[in-house]
Amino acid sequence: MKVILVILDGLSYQVAYDAMGYLHAECALGNGRLYPLTCELPSHSRPLYECILTGITPVKSGIVHNAVSRLSKERSLFHYARDGGLTTAAAAFHWVSELYNRTPFEPARDRHTEAPSLPIQYGHFYSDDTYPDSHLFEDAESLRLRYQPDFLLVHPMNIDYAGHQHGLSSSQYRNRARKADESLSRWMPVWLEEGYQVIVTSDHGMNDDRSHGGILPEEREVPLFVFGESFSRQDAEPLQTELCGTLCEILAIAHDKPVCQALLNLSGKEKVR
Repeated sequence: MKVILVILDGLSYQVAYDAMGYLHAECALGNGRLYPLTCELPSHSRPLYECILTGITPVKSGIVHNAVSRLSKERSLFHYARDGGLTTAAAAFHWVSELYNRTPFEPARDRHTEAPSLPIQYGHFYSDDTYPDSHLFEDAESLRLRYQPDFLLVHPMNIDYAGHQHGLSSSQYRNRARKADESLSRWMPVWLEEGYQVIVTSDHGMNDDRSHGGILPEEREVPLFVFGESFSRQDAEPLQTELCGTLCEILAIAHDKPVCQALLNLSGKEKVR
């Protein structure tokens, strides 16, 4: 199975529940399901990119704030996929490139990556929080069409940016979530028709102080939408630390990460290559 992981940066669960009409429509048809997920602490971006992609909590990874700028010391989804002979790609904020490819990020070298020997072989990376989500989704689709990756990360930033500018309860924040849902309604039907397993989640939420990082429910509660035949649709209580291993199971690659078995519908299928 091929996997597309969409991380909608800074999207709180309640706003996802209220604003993501297209994703809810796919769930209503039986194509997916929404689960609540509690992010790890501290609820900051770079630490939680690392958590989602490696299954390691921030305090264990040592990436405990956004200014920790170094390569990850952990094995990530990208590493496991490459070890399994799979193709990887990402359209994402440049911190992802710094975590798994090269650091510091050098735009002339790294913004458009075509490097088959790196963990993220093909990439379009941006460094401006205002880079339009619509362009980012187009970047992701161009990578998908050109390289046919087995694992593709799609990571737009405009929801988080709107939250930092206007706060959780603002119309600007909610409307950026609606725009992301609209973008997904353009691309996801094609992904699902072509058999991709699609996960839509977030790193952390947002508060009315126009920030995050603490333990407030609105900062920690994020959505986990899952779509595709590899998912069970049954009741589950997934952890953010289980996403890496769960996606490795779907990709059928060897790994040593925790898994949320209740999410999976892999009976009778080969689990590792």
